[in-house]
Formats: sequence, structure tokens, C-alpha cells
Amino acid sequence: MTRFFQIVRSHFWSGFTLSGCALLFSAAAHAADYRVETVAEGLSHPWSLAFLPDGRMLVTERTGTLRLIEADGQLRETPVSGVPEAFVSGQAGLKDVVLAPDFEDSREVFISYACGTRRANATCLARGQWQDDALAQVEVVFRASPDKTGDAHYGARLAFLPDDTLVLTLGDGFDYREAAQDPGSHIGKTVRLHRDGSVPEDNPFVGHEGVLPEVYTLGHRNPQAIVYDSEGERLLAHEHGPRGGDEINLLEPGKNYGWPLVTHGKDYTGARITPFESLPGFEPPLLDWTPSIAPAGMTLYRGKLFPQWEGQLLVAALAGMRVHRVVLERDGARDVEQLFGELNERFRDVRTGPDGAVYLLTDSPQGRVLRVMPAIER
Repeated sequence: MTRFFQIVRSHFWSGFTLSGCALLFSAAAHAADYRVETVAEGLSHPWSLAFLPDGRMLVTERTGTLRLIEADGQLRETPVSGVPEAFVSGQAGLKDVVLAPDFEDSREVFISYACGTRRANATCLARGQWQDDALAQVEVVFRASPDKTGDAHYGARLAFLPDDTLVLTLGDGFDYREAAQDPGSHIGKTVRLHRDGSVPEDNPFVGHEGVLPEVYTLGHRNPQAIVYDSEGERLLAHEHGPRGGDEINLLEPGKNYGWPLVTHGKDYTGARITPFESLPGFEPPLLDWTPSIAPAGMTLYRGKLFPQWEGQLLVAALAGMRVHRVVLERDGARDVEQLFGELNERFRDVRTGPDGAVYLLTDSPQGRVLRVMPAIER
């Protein structure tokens, strides 16, 4: 049985006096707008979530395992078999899981993960067939190049585009930030691929000498979320800055997003990374956060349960321990509200479920899958 608890969230009148208490309690009584249920718990640093058509869920654990959650919320004890071995250390491990758009026919599942060893590792992408609650016929279709040392900044988020190609985000490896501007490296880029890992002929740099043909955009630090807005026909991503300079970007093929030549952030030591917050030839962010909120997953809400959030971004935050509601505008974006702070959790991912509910992954050794529903059933 699904375990749940209810959080009643109220907006209070600001600047009230004792004589205004009646108004306060009246407002509180009518302002509760969501409740939060625990769907599953006992997950080791859950990182990503995918919804199967039969009502079950797949959850990656950064520690290297893929878990299956039954439709009633029961976490299957035995991990899913067939998952490729990940390099697990620090930020390295198993990352995103995404179903193919035609999953019900193709049964294809895509998984990103850190692969290799501490001295030579990269972001890898594998695809497999979902058969009998396991992955079969698994093959690695892409490995970022060159290999790097260390265990940080992998990016590794996936999104399918309407033409059935997919975009994979790739981080700068923390110690390799200059490579984000090197067109002959995958580090600090997004890449666009066919399902089998081959390069689409209309990629922006195909045929350009010295540029890897998979490169779709460049100049990124650690892009940890990417979503395609089918109604707005746009690709949106965010990336984790250093001390400040977290960004939401509108990704367009061939564009350069500036890292590390332009940023609103400073190094963790407090040192200046660059004197420039903007320069000609580099795309400005739609929104930046300084100080950093440590953005993780992101969803573009499309659902009937929360009409007040329709068409808006929900951005999970680790350091901020909130989910930020972001309104997209014609030439930018606005952070208008911070949600779920009362849970006191680091949020690794946020997803819109097929039922219109919002699903959250909490980042801890005993992580949970949470479902956000309206306080009053619709």
C-alpha cells in the first residue's frame, strides 16, 4: 500500500496585525493547494525516473542500479538485471533513464552513466530492450571523448526531439573547463544522435574541419537537465554553475553558451573565473541564479491537476532544497516561487507523471520517490 503523508501549504497575509487574525485564518483555510505522498523509499541516491505504460516506474540509483517500482508503490527488492556497469565514485555513477517515444512497440530503453575508471572515464549512453522486467540486448551507442580523470561533472541528461533524434548533455569534468570551448572535444557540450549512436546529417557541424560531428551546442559547465517543449517547439536546458551562475538556456543548434569565457559565477575559492558576464557571439541565459541553487532535474509541467503551473518549468534544487517554479517569457524567464521547502530535502529530479501529478526524487542514501497531488481531489 502506498505510504503517504500530507503537507498542507498555505500562503499567509504579509504584514498582518492582531486585528487581522481572522483574515489570516480565513486565507489559510482556503489556500492549501497540494499534498505530498511517499510512493517508495529506501533508494540509494535516486537520480532519474521513467514511467512505464503499465503504471510502474523505473528509477536509477547513482550507486549503479536500476530499480523497478510496482504500480502500488512497492519497490522490487532485486535490481533490474542487464544494466551496464557504471563507474561509481563521487558524482559518477548511473544517471538518466529514458524510454523511446515508441516504447510500446520498440521496447527500447536508454541509459546514461559514467563509464571507465578513475584514471580514464567518460559519459556513456547505452540502449537495451525491456524484456521480462529486465534489460536485454544492451549495447553502448556513444562514449564521450576524450577520457578524463576524476569523478565530477558528467551532465548525462537525455531528451528526445520530434524527429526521433536524441540530445545528451555532457559536463566539463570540473578540471577540464577550457575543453568546453574546444570543438574537437565532447567535454562541455551537448551532442545530438540517432538512436544507434550515428550522427544526423543535419547536425550543425557536420563537415566542419576540427569539429566533432556529434556536437550540437558548446560552452557548457554541467548541464543536469534538458527538456523539449513540444508546444513551444524549443529545447530548454539548465546547468549547474560554480559559486553562482546557474543558468537556464534555450538551446539552438550550433550556438555557444560561453563557459568558461562568460559566467555570472565565481570559482569556489572566490577567485574570478572571467571578467565577462557577456560577450558577443555567446548566448545569454534566459535566467541565472546567483548565489547558486545547485539545479538538478527539471520538468516542463503539462497536466490537468495543477492548471496554475501549466507550461511552466519546475526545477529541482540540491543546495536550495526547493523546487523552483519558473515562468517562461518571450525573451527570458522568471523564478516566481519556491516549493516544497517544508520537506527539508535535497531534490535530485522532478518529473510530470502521466497522471498529471508531480514526482520528486530526494537525494540521500535513503532516498524517496514522492508524488505531489492537489490538496483537494479534482
